[in-house]
Amino acid sequence: MKKFIKVFMYIILALIIIVGLAVFLLYRSDQMGALASGNRLQKMEQTATYKNGAFDNLVPTPAMKEGVSFTSVLFQFFFGKDKRNVPSSPLPVEITDLKNIPINENVYVWFGHSSYYMQLDGKRILVDPVFNDHASPIPGSVKAFKMSHNYTVEQMPEIDILVLTHDHWDHLDYPTIKKLKDRVKDVVTGIGVGAHLEKWGYSPEHVHELYWGESLDLDSLKFTATPARHFSGRWLKRNTSLWSSFVVQADSLKLFVGGDSGYGAHFKEIGEKYGPFDLAILENGQYNENWQYIHLMPEEAITAATDLQTKMLIPVHNSKFPLANHAWDEPMIRITKEAKIKNFPIWTPKMGQIIQLDSNNETKYWWEGIE
Repeated sequence: MKKFIKVFMYIILALIIIVGLAVFLLYRSDQMGALASGNRLQKMEQTATYKNGAFDNLVPTPAMKEGVSFTSVLFQFFFGKDKRNVPSSPLPVEITDLKNIPINENVYVWFGHSSYYMQLDGKRILVDPVFNDHASPIPGSVKAFKMSHNYTVEQMPEIDILVLTHDHWDHLDYPTIKKLKDRVKDVVTGIGVGAHLEKWGYSPEHVHELYWGESLDLDSLKFTATPARHFSGRWLKRNTSLWSSFVVQADSLKLFVGGDSGYGAHFKEIGEKYGPFDLAILENGQYNENWQYIHLMPEEAITAATDLQTKMLIPVHNSKFPLANHAWDEPMIRITKEAKIKNFPIWTPKMGQIIQLDSNNETKYWWEGIE
């Protein structure tokens, strides 16, 4: 018996060493990015919401609602998922030749989750591209759903402007960003995120980092960083770079790129200051009542769109990764139901479908009939 216990303890010790070594190597790997330093850090320290080495939200925003423990959330995440958390068959995706869309067309094409391509006033824009098969630093975890077609970096045209809303793994994907490096002219992101990009080989002069309220003109387009109610971080230390939404003003259209955000008064304030908008692209998915302050519930997305004074809404942040416990199609079911109740205009394009931004489009409930 003593011999068995001794062998068992050796095995446990070996596992602890292996796990510890794996964590150390992961932490030291390039994909973790880098922390801000030098002039970048000095600029961050001069902003209104950077305190004690980290950014904060405009209003108190706990990661979990009151009375909920991290242990209970972890237990629910691993053992409390809906049985339909992952679709049982590949999701339908239209195959679009992005490189041959006429450059004079203002269009939107969604790739699943929060990744999408736009053309505005002759500029090609790519937002939060994640073409990896997992949304995690650990291969094989948080695996993407099976699709009838998977878009890749190689299928992207040359990108004039890459927009990155924040540095979470499901928005800032290291393999994708590395492959895109020589295909991207300029990057627009929140302050602090540029530290990752510089480590990965991006030229500082082409990485434009904005704090909330700051604007940048790139030819005929104007980008303004606006608040979001969320957080950032690629490892254990949170909020070392800024999370943002963006107002995108073209000659013909004004769009709101929402990124990730819980509901708050900032939507109404953005609408009053920068609206009305022709289109708002808002997160709808990976929500849970336990973390209701940092992600929109589907019904709140309709309220936020109303606050923003937008003519049209496109919901994203769904249909690719199982980052929450709800059924994979629940976000689309709930938001379309709420939009119908509130009589709010909404487009629900299939992944890969071309949406003409300055004309009417027909979209369907493409998720229906898929288990």
